[in-house]
Amino acid sequence: MKISLKKPLAVFDLETTGLNITNDRIVEISILKVHPNGNKESKLLRINPGIPIPDASSQIHGIYDKDVQDSPGFKEVAKDLVRFLSGCDLAGYNALRFDIPVLMEEFLRADIDFDIKNRHIVDVQNIFMKMEPRTLKGAYRFFCQKDLIDAHSAEADTLATFEILEAQIEKYEGVEYEEKSGNISTPIVNDIKALHEFSKHHEFADLAGQIIFDSEGNEVFHFGKYKGRTVEDVFTTDPSYYDWMMKGEFPLYTKKLITSIKLRMKGLGNVTMLSNKKR
Repeated sequence: MKISLKKPLAVFDLETTGLNITNDRIVEISILKVHPNGNKESKLLRINPGIPIPDASSQIHGIYDKDVQDSPGFKEVAKDLVRFLSGCDLAGYNALRFDIPVLMEEFLRADIDFDIKNRHIVDVQNIFMKMEPRTLKGAYRFFCQKDLIDAHSAEADTLATFEILEAQIEKYEGVEYEEKSGNISTPIVNDIKALHEFSKHHEFADLAGQIIFDSEGNEVFHFGKYKGRTVEDVFTTDPSYYDWMMKGEFPLYTKKLITSIKLRMKGLGNVTMLSNKKR
């Protein structure tokens, strides 16, 4: 189906130094400009972010510091981008939550007021999520082609969950999956251990996902101002953060974990029990 357009649509995607909208920078921008008559133009720019590209980000998008060392900074290409996007509506995947905020930050740092008020913005991810809702009811309809009766009844939800799991195995067993790193595998097999490995979002160090393991097995904060930093590093540079967490509304298991890490740092071994008493 040919998309109906009244003015050009600029579909774009960014590769960045990270996921922090305020502090991270663009390293690559790709734009596909589709005109109402069906003609298409494209633009692909590598951009020197002016800050080091973390290795974790480079491993995802394949762009390293050496690849952009001779590329222009965003300020040097900003006016050309404004001209290319002139009169265009915008579209992207997760554009509203990430790509557009990051792009706007870059334009503002370049002293350019890029106006989006009179542009229509289409977020393809939001259409996907709304039409295929990531709820139990939505999953039951998608995988089992049935409507979930008595949704939010524990028994009905439990039975539906099991049916969905069986349907997922049947649908995806042997299907190729491409990881962010580019690795291709067939992870869905009729085996609980394999399904456990594939279904986890992060390797959680605690049960709540406040602290995760990085690729080297270090405990790393997954929330707040120290997100992405190892727990040991934070407790070394800001010892008060441990006390703040122990007094805060964090799960007991998380408090047990950070206490274990603190004791380990002191060479005292792991904690085995944590009192319910407030600290």
